[in-house]
Amino acid sequence: MKTVKSIFLVLIAGLWFCPLFGEEGMIPLSELDRFDLQKKGLKIAIEDIYNPDAPGLIDAICIVGGGCTGSFISDRGLILTNHHCAFGAVQSASTEKQDYLTKGFCAPTREAEISAPGYTIRITESYRDVSSQVLAGLSPGMDYKERREVLERTMKEIVARVEKESPGKRAEVSEMFKGRTYVLFVYTYLKDVRMVYIPPRSIGNFGGEIDNWEWPRHTGDFSLLRAYVGPDGKPADYDPANIPYRPKKHLRVAGGGCREGDFVFILGYPGRTFTHKTSHFLEYQQRTLMPLTIDIYEQIIGILEQKSRTSREVAIRNASLIKGLANVAKKYRGRLKAMERVGMIEQKREEERQLLRFIRSRPELESRYGNLLAEIDTFYERQTRLFLRSIIFQNFRRSLAFRLAFTAVQAAEERKKDDLDRESPYMDRNYERTVDRLLRSTRDFHGPSDRAVLTALLERDRDRPPSHRIPYLQATLYAPPPVTIASFVESLYRTTRVHEREFLQDLLDGKIPDPKDPFLELAGKLLPFYSQIRDEEKELQGINDALSARLLEVKKLFAGQQFIPDANGTLRLTYGKVKGYSPRDGEFRKPFTTLRGIREKAGAEPPFNAPPKLLEEIRKLNPADSGSLYYPEYRSIPVCMLYDTHTTGGNSGSPVLNGSGELVGLNFDRCFEGTINDFGWFSAYSRSIGVDIRYVLWILKEFAETGALLREITGEPRPGAI
Repeated sequence: MKTVKSIFLVLIAGLWFCPLFGEEGMIPLSELDRFDLQKKGLKIAIEDIYNPDAPGLIDAICIVGGGCTGSFISDRGLILTNHHCAFGAVQSASTEKQDYLTKGFCAPTREAEISAPGYTIRITESYRDVSSQVLAGLSPGMDYKERREVLERTMKEIVARVEKESPGKRAEVSEMFKGRTYVLFVYTYLKDVRMVYIPPRSIGNFGGEIDNWEWPRHTGDFSLLRAYVGPDGKPADYDPANIPYRPKKHLRVAGGGCREGDFVFILGYPGRTFTHKTSHFLEYQQRTLMPLTIDIYEQIIGILEQKSRTSREVAIRNASLIKGLANVAKKYRGRLKAMERVGMIEQKREEERQLLRFIRSRPELESRYGNLLAEIDTFYERQTRLFLRSIIFQNFRRSLAFRLAFTAVQAAEERKKDDLDRESPYMDRNYERTVDRLLRSTRDFHGPSDRAVLTALLERDRDRPPSHRIPYLQATLYAPPPVTIASFVESLYRTTRVHEREFLQDLLDGKIPDPKDPFLELAGKLLPFYSQIRDEEKELQGINDALSARLLEVKKLFAGQQFIPDANGTLRLTYGKVKGYSPRDGEFRKPFTTLRGIREKAGAEPPFNAPPKLLEEIRKLNPADSGSLYYPEYRSIPVCMLYDTHTTGGNSGSPVLNGSGELVGLNFDRCFEGTINDFGWFSAYSRSIGVDIRYVLWILKEFAETGALLREITGEPRPGAI
């Protein structure tokens, strides 16, 4: 019996603890040589992907803006990424008269490309472990808040030193395993980004929120941008005299795409995964964070959609916020549904029961880890209380007027401190972008929408238990004799000027020594509450660092293997196969959709209002004229594709590559149930969705008729550059 039990424990450890050599996971560059990817289907050498001494495929991969991936697909700085990743730039350039969101955009010449203000491109140049430096400043007598503050300051010091030594580069210290492992990444940082081709929204977002996170999909979620540098080849701000950036490497396009069952891999910058968390974290997510967030977001979406019906101009101003909130809300619904279906919390509890038995089997483990799970439980009780106290205040930033005012007030306080003691947005290295982002956002202000959102949030706060309410509002707005929320909101908006670009600019430049504005006054009154919340967050981060480090230690002892660190916004590789799936009993879905499906879904109303020209080109499709774009087995041209790689937020825009390292698709989404893989690996549900490269090429050829762009992408002989 003991032998059987021991074998069972080992099996459980291997099943639940995501060992380094598991099929799942997002592999850091430092671990690539530990995987035999050639046996999986890779036809090139690992050195062709990453080689510190020579250009590799990773040199063609970049971070677009703050949260997406892109890839260079020509030697003239042309970048392929998602339509939804370029959405902010398109919205910023759009007006009611020149509505690029609806109609799309195509630059006939390089001079006609439109600047994407605020967009940046980052390319990984190098990385190295700096754990010993980061942890050197810690001492046993520090409390948790102090530990976290020392860690953050040390990481800032490392970044400041590297950026001083390497002008024009950006550096970041990324936490790979909390409280244990830290890696310094150095990036080339490009600041002149321009729009080249943006499909109409009826192609780039075909199906809208109805199809979001769903399969089958028929969405042409792609856009083309271009990165520029100064005439000297160095990163520079926008200037008409700038020249296209020449990447060390750009991807080759596989015009013939891929086939069902083919090996594929993805390079990109995935955001956050949480596969090493406990059942306590899952309970917190499932019972508190996700349901409440969904509820708040859906209310705000409803308000903004109702206001957006008044005019196209208002719809443009509200578009980005609606899209972002709706995307998160539906993702959370998918996670909740899948977690319930697979009984994820109970599975984690079983893992922890096995782990606890292992701990109690050895006295030396019992003394160090015996109370670990109980301490984690206590941590999440505190985390839940903090979330409930802060959630409404955190969502006040959905009111643009409040966000502008609070950022200005916080900036005035933070800029008084030493640079390394400031919150990150207010450090010298970031402040110019913070100001620029704020000033640009003023164009999205719409008073009636903003008032309605803030009113709804205040009413939510008032209707909560007193212990959860924001203290200043509890004492002044809700206490008897109460001021009506409607009159309070009216008094805020009647005379505020925080949404006026010139006023905000002078405010941030310190040219208004004693500003009088009702929103600034409110922000000042709420700043102490924010500071209190922030202090508690830092203390909890310090506790979490220590608990996570101990949990990792004992899990490694139990499993007897190393682990892949959770995704954290740094460059990763993930691999799999082009593969269909069965989301429900008796149902199977193929891994490709085609042009036929667009015609089947198309209707007169958004989000299925495909452009008439697109439908006409589909009708005229002739296999003989389509060359390698035509997929004989599907008797059409593929539109979207499905594969079982592990992706998450941040992988939007990641290139899907075949075994030869050629571009076959563009990742943009996951299946509804697949969102659960942020928390744990379930191969049956792990399906990511991409635009098939054949559809991208077909759109450029037949719909956009951009011959010069096609020649640039495919490398065919061309009479002249775009």
